[in-house]
Amino acid sequence: MRLEDLSAYEILEKRRIEDLNSDSYIVRHKKTGARLALLSNDDDNKVFYIGFRTPPKDSTGVAHIIEHTVLCGSKDFPLKDPFVELVKGSLNTFLNAMTYPDKTVYPVASCNDTDFQNLMHVYLDAVFYPNIYKTDKIFKQEGWHYEMEDESSDLTINGVVYNEMKGAFSTADDVLSREIQNSLYPDITYGIESGGDPDVIPELTYEDYLDFHRKYYHPSNSYIYLYGDMDMAEKLDYMDKEYLSKFDHLEVDSEIKSQEKFSEPKEIHKAYPVLPADSLEKNTYLSYNCSVGSTLEKKIYIALGTLNYALCSAPGAPVKKALIDKGIGQDVYSEYDNGIKQPIFSIVAKNADASQKDEFVKTIREVLEDQVKNGIDRKSLLAGLSYDEFKYREADFGRFPKGLLYGLQVLDSWLYDDMLPWIHIEANDTFAELKKEVDTGYFENIITEYLLDNTHRTVLLLEPEQGLTEKKDEELRKKLKAYRDSLSKEEIEKIVKETKELREYQEEPDDPENLRKIPLLKLEDLKKEAEKFVYEERNENGVKILFHDIFTNGIAYLTFVFDIKNIDASELPYMATLKKLLGMLDTEHYSYRDLYNEINIKTGGISGSISTYTDSADVTKFETTFEISVKVLHENLSDAFRLVKEIITSSNFDDVKRIKEIFDEQYARLQSDLASAGHQTAALRAMSYVSPAASVSDSVSGIGYFRQLEHMISIIGTDEGAAAIVDNLKRLCKSIFRPENLLVDITGTEKEFQGVPKESELFAKALFTDSYDKGQFKMTPVKKNEAFVTAGQVQYVCRAGNYANKGLKYTGALRVLKVMMGYDYLWRNIRVLGGAYGCMSSYAKNGDAAFVTYRDPNLKNSIDVFEKASDYLRNFDADDRVILQYIIGAISDLDTPKTPSGKGSYGLTAYLCRAKMENIQKNRDQLLGTTKETIRGLADYVDAFMEDNCVCVIGTADKIEESKELFGAVEQLVQS
Repeated sequence: MRLEDLSAYEILEKRRIEDLNSDSYIVRHKKTGARLALLSNDDDNKVFYIGFRTPPKDSTGVAHIIEHTVLCGSKDFPLKDPFVELVKGSLNTFLNAMTYPDKTVYPVASCNDTDFQNLMHVYLDAVFYPNIYKTDKIFKQEGWHYEMEDESSDLTINGVVYNEMKGAFSTADDVLSREIQNSLYPDITYGIESGGDPDVIPELTYEDYLDFHRKYYHPSNSYIYLYGDMDMAEKLDYMDKEYLSKFDHLEVDSEIKSQEKFSEPKEIHKAYPVLPADSLEKNTYLSYNCSVGSTLEKKIYIALGTLNYALCSAPGAPVKKALIDKGIGQDVYSEYDNGIKQPIFSIVAKNADASQKDEFVKTIREVLEDQVKNGIDRKSLLAGLSYDEFKYREADFGRFPKGLLYGLQVLDSWLYDDMLPWIHIEANDTFAELKKEVDTGYFENIITEYLLDNTHRTVLLLEPEQGLTEKKDEELRKKLKAYRDSLSKEEIEKIVKETKELREYQEEPDDPENLRKIPLLKLEDLKKEAEKFVYEERNENGVKILFHDIFTNGIAYLTFVFDIKNIDASELPYMATLKKLLGMLDTEHYSYRDLYNEINIKTGGISGSISTYTDSADVTKFETTFEISVKVLHENLSDAFRLVKEIITSSNFDDVKRIKEIFDEQYARLQSDLASAGHQTAALRAMSYVSPAASVSDSVSGIGYFRQLEHMISIIGTDEGAAAIVDNLKRLCKSIFRPENLLVDITGTEKEFQGVPKESELFAKALFTDSYDKGQFKMTPVKKNEAFVTAGQVQYVCRAGNYANKGLKYTGALRVLKVMMGYDYLWRNIRVLGGAYGCMSSYAKNGDAAFVTYRDPNLKNSIDVFEKASDYLRNFDADDRVILQYIIGAISDLDTPKTPSGKGSYGLTAYLCRAKMENIQKNRDQLLGTTKETIRGLADYVDAFMEDNCVCVIGTADKIEESKELFGAVEQLVQS
């Protein structure tokens, strides 16, 4: 069957897109007007999504709550959480749903044809025939509800989206992004919080919520995308017969309106919460924000990204440097949001003072005017273009299927013009055009039109307010108390009854017959063989080279791996600092600005990392490395070696002023990152109490490093402190970057390998050979059990330990346990019953293990759930189908398709861990052979790591105070 033979559809455009090696189709469903965009190619990682334009009219979060709830049961799959059942038992490479300011998207991806069809079926059924009309309990669970355990209880509010957004409204960076968009577009959908404002969410009624679904979740308002190696005609025929043809055409007014241009710029002040003890000085965000045209202008779409790099984002960029030199902000950056109809360009100074506002604006405008008058640095423009073009051509999005990222980018134009889905993902010609514009004044004209003469702009000040969280919490308590006091006895009894009924609904198991309606693969559908590592050790002219013979489309992925076993462990925070400084300082032949441009013109980027590798034969041993990674086109291979050599052998560590600027920027970013990714922060810190390897990671990227960075910032202002920091950095370079420590890792074909031996030999000869004092790399974990207070409204709770210390050996069945705990026991008790947004567990091969919650309204309750986990496992009972689901989910996670660079990293990890293929296969066999009895036996692993009783919580002062007996220390996450 050909697409042209499908009478239900009209092909509006068909053509070849060579940039993506794809045949493209723009298609319309005749009866309903449903829009379809298809990219047919040989990629077996197939992608489907259905999306809808969903402009909200208020900040009740209705679009977001519907996104959650349509996945809670439907006509063909009438169980409470088919989404979770899919995650458990699907080979998906992506499965999720996303709410944006003007659209909601439901994407899936899989390499397995049967699985892909199953995923399409479940998602189409979910969006068009959800169970939300049959019971309001789905709305209450995922959205919001009043809660009272009995007539004497306080009245509270709970709900997954409600708690998720309390977390989202707790971090200053999230608040800033939201307020910038609101400031520029106050009269249209972008001036509304589509995710939901926690203060407003409880205003959403069940009927208004249903009306929103009735209006927007219709084929006539849909955007359907297919990508990959599949029979497109078969998929479209299926969609028509099973879903689209069941509907008539509907006129849906979902047009995304445009904001009328401001006649003059506006100044807006907003507050964000800090703790009562936090300083108000140097804690304001200053932002200069411009509405910059239309996302349908394909040259501007990329050009503004290039200006983002050249003007402010790159180290030493003129706007950034001018503001930093004047002491306006610790971290200065720009952001370009082109995922909405009217894109936004913002320049932000973080950790500034409100009193600097006028100087902030004046400085930006003076620098921009100078750039227009004297011309933007040509190399900066070319570097920005080269960097973006390299990323575009490489199309390496890690674990995310490239077809998914293409599909989401398609909506940047398709949502606003039915015939323009491809303009931003078909970009080779656009890059070529823009390179020609570098010397024409084109980029300077953009600055004039959009950043200087544009009256549609705002200056937004996001200012700290001490105790704002506590104030809002108290206001909510009073409001709920007043409401409770206004209720009659019968109304109170009704809330208590509904609370009980919701709990019973949540705890009631699904009908086994309904569970069996979720499509499931067979055990024989699963690949039995473990993925082989690809590597060959070669010794070339005295340099050890690890070669991964993998097709990379002409790109060489290089990693310079340095063993740091002779470095003293106390130096780890300085190593982490060194990693951040390399490439950001002047060198022998380059200023740091020119160096950064040269890197991005000649390569796809240079980055540093500090990694640990556990010995597979003895998990008490591990190796720590300092790594510098480069991706480069083969013809520029010598440039990659030259630039890395330049950076590690001639960086100017005597420039204390520049080092302090980088410290300040790091501090400002970590200040936000540690809190916003609180689950990862808490888990790493908790495991560091018992695990030497986790202690290393915490010392170079977690709270341990943040505390040391605070100390370094406090002493760098003194001559003695600055001298000590500089001496440490110089000494570390001479201790780490030595020929005897070096392994060169290269991923590519034999063609990309050509030149590597000679370049590696020259590189090794340039490294340090001076004598040095060898240290002792020994980490001694110390159990602390800490709580870190933030100004947020939610908790991140972790309980961690190590099972290997109790004599237990890793088994592949632990991967099954991870799926089972994350989508069964923890999911039901932490998310469904507890209202937290997320929950997870981990079980590493070295024995490190943890239970973690994310955006959790609870603390002690979650710890109690963790405590009962092993009892649940010992009494675990399920049929073979349920066990198979968990096995499939675990295999799906294990077999996520790897990019070429990912395959190289897999081989490097195997090499450094001394892994043997027979053991990898054994672990896979254990996974595939998991039984009910196996899972019961894993209770011993949970007991073993729980016995260590390592607890770390990042959360609110009141919840931490209620459970203070759990902690040996309580302190603010960010010290004033």
